[in-house]
Amino acid sequence: MKRPVASIVAALALAAALPLRAANLEGVPRYDHVFVIVEENKDYDQVLDPAAAPNIAGLASRYGNATRFFGEVHPSEANYVAILGGDTFGIHDDDAYYCKAGSTRPFCDGAMAAGYADHTVHTRHLGDQLAAAGLTWKGYYETLPEPGSPAVIAGDPRFDNGTRQTALYASKHSGFMNFADVQNDPHRAERIVGFDQLDRDLAGGNLPAFALIVPNQCNEMHGLSGDGVPADCQGANKAGLIRRGDAFAGELVRRIQATPAWAGRGNFAIVITFDEGAGKVRDGCCAVTPDAPSNFGGGHIPTVVITNHGAHGVRDETPYNHYSLLRTLEDAFGLPDRLGHAADADKGVRPMTPLFAVAH
Repeated sequence: MKRPVASIVAALALAAALPLRAANLEGVPRYDHVFVIVEENKDYDQVLDPAAAPNIAGLASRYGNATRFFGEVHPSEANYVAILGGDTFGIHDDDAYYCKAGSTRPFCDGAMAAGYADHTVHTRHLGDQLAAAGLTWKGYYETLPEPGSPAVIAGDPRFDNGTRQTALYASKHSGFMNFADVQNDPHRAERIVGFDQLDRDLAGGNLPAFALIVPNQCNEMHGLSGDGVPADCQGANKAGLIRRGDAFAGELVRRIQATPAWAGRGNFAIVITFDEGAGKVRDGCCAVTPDAPSNFGGGHIPTVVITNHGAHGVRDETPYNHYSLLRTLEDAFGLPDRLGHAADADKGVRPMTPLFAVAH
């Protein structure tokens, strides 16, 4: 039986509309690449000061500045998980990704506490969404011992005295390693990699659609303590840590911007954000729950969006957090669903549309 002409026309119109919708979700254009660089434990005002952090402050002024961006919780670990999974999943400490209630394994210091959360998350993450859409992702971690390493910490023999405090690499800053399917992935070594692989990928143009880039604890403004730790990595030296991390982040951005992909016609964004603010201030927005043991607000943090085809000098005063960033990433890659609190538009979780807009 022949289909009515009207239904054929409607079907053709719908088919024609679908690519347009996929190419521009909530006003966010499609992106070929988004690289997210995560820094540590600094407030907005500490970093968005040209005298303290000239590279990041300069990028914020030249490109895009999310002036009201917040973390989810203190301390670090759950914020990395939130970027990728849309929730803190009850985590509110920096215990190892394998820890469960009652665990006596190393680095499970709080496991005997009431209400302790399973630090292995058995749900989907952004990488799963990307893979399902045929897109690629990688986590690049400076000082990772080897590709796919399950290490909780790893240091530099020059100043690693075996203590947790002197670990340059720390899986609490991984995010991806908290997810069960990453822990169990036989191909994990292809996606959880070190900065040596980042060097090769930038040089060879073999760039994933999404990259989470995490410098080590000397270069991400976290800081360490112990014998032989450089002066500008000492945790108490806040000004030195900011200068060192700022210089490192500026060089990372310059190297990414030197790639052919950045100069190409496709859309490319680099995001510099932080896990949480300094101290334990419980400032937050957008689907946080102030009275909860986790997800209570991790402070006002710097977040800069650098685009290759976007407008310059954008100051966006909309309240955002890591759930907003995840929602924006889902839009930018044309992903059809939302993870966790990224779906909570009714609670103020909005895409970072003005910062990701492009001029063509």
